[in-house]
Amino acid sequence: MDKQEVEKSKVFIIVEIIEYIPNSVVIKTIIKKTTGNVSAVSFDTGEALTEKISPYDTFIQVIDGKAEVLINDKSFMLEIGQSIIIPAHARNTIKANVRFKMLSTIIKSGYED
Repeated sequence: MDKQEVEKSKVFIIVEIIEYIPNSVVIKTIIKKTTGNVSAVSFDTGEALTEKISPYDTFIQVIDGKAEVLINDKSFMLEIGQSIIIPAHARNTIKANVRFKMLSTIIKSGYED
């Protein structure tokens, strides 16, 4: 078993498996497969992911705090419980104007068609 993943067949509370670390973005892998992965991510205030373009759709759900998600220069403000899908091949970045935690799901299958 990949030691980076969360233990299988064990109940957990998603928001509690990852901590805030000052001046950091922390990523905890929940499950990782060739067809995609699910991660919990925490952002301290003022932190951001570098702008990128992914070849895959990415589902983002805020589980604590508030996030700013930029997709092709359009800003979306997400609060707890809100989600957005970042389309494949879109320029995007995720910013923490206040600290927050999110669940990120990347789907790598279905692009063969």
